[in-house]
Amino acid sequence: MKRTAAALALVLAATSATAQDKQSMAFVVNAASDFWKLAEAGVKAAQKELPEYDLQFRYPAQGTAAAQNQLMDDLVAAGTDAIMISSADPKNSIDAFNRIAGQVPLFTTDSDAPQSERLAYLGSSNTAAGVQAGEIARGALPNGGKCMGFVGFLGADNAVERIAGFRQAVEGSGIELVDVRGDDVDFARARSNVDDVLAANPDITCMVGFYSYNPPKIYEALQAADKLGDVTVIAFDEDPVTLGAVREGSFAGTVVQDPYQWGYQGMKLMASYLGGDKSGVPADGLIIVPTKVIDKGNVDMFEKELRERLGG
Repeated sequence: MKRTAAALALVLAATSATAQDKQSMAFVVNAASDFWKLAEAGVKAAQKELPEYDLQFRYPAQGTAAAQNQLMDDLVAAGTDAIMISSADPKNSIDAFNRIAGQVPLFTTDSDAPQSERLAYLGSSNTAAGVQAGEIARGALPNGGKCMGFVGFLGADNAVERIAGFRQAVEGSGIELVDVRGDDVDFARARSNVDDVLAANPDITCMVGFYSYNPPKIYEALQAADKLGDVTVIAFDEDPVTLGAVREGSFAGTVVQDPYQWGYQGMKLMASYLGGDKSGVPADGLIIVPTKVIDKGNVDMFEKELRERLGG
């Protein structure tokens, strides 16, 4: 028994030493959501090509800046060598981001923190995505209409930029984005926001779901109120409910990002940077992964691609 215990101790020590020899990189999201499954798949794909690194995909305990900042502190304390993060609240995270950036290479994705000392942002142009959503609205509402928007974090850069892009695209069309209701990634509140609008604002003829889970909550509320098809819906992202609604014609269309590439390219970028190759960081600090519009004509092909990326 003593020999076995001693042998086991040697194996564990060797395994620990091997793990410690690997540099570690982390992808930190802004909140728990199925939206991030594709990014996680991208990180896993990168891990196969980067066996010399330990890649982590981490969710904060809560969808708040405080929880994200605590998680980053914990990662750095544990020896993480580089971090990529989607900022839940960039305006109130600058000091924390700068503190982390002073210790390890820090990159952003999905929701940028451009006023911080992060090295680069890799993700969508949220303004361009908002413009695409506005173009869907213009095509679906040729006579104009009043829209209500729904989003998670009203102060996050991705929300602010999408809303601005939408308003820019519909200007002069007779389409008005009357207001945007935030829910702080509380799914029950996201649903109740839609219910409240249906009850209190009968003049609303259009709804825009700016975060991935907002369109499904819009769908649930409209279905319960027997108003599917009566209200024009413009969506973001590729939740299965959203894609099904696009296929059946209940939604006018959805603007999809490419979180798989955020995870995959993000890990490759950080690995190169840690290896001494900084050429992947552009002078303006922006690496844009294009967004695209999904409608009834291309939804089946898009879903096939998603299934392949998620392994069936």
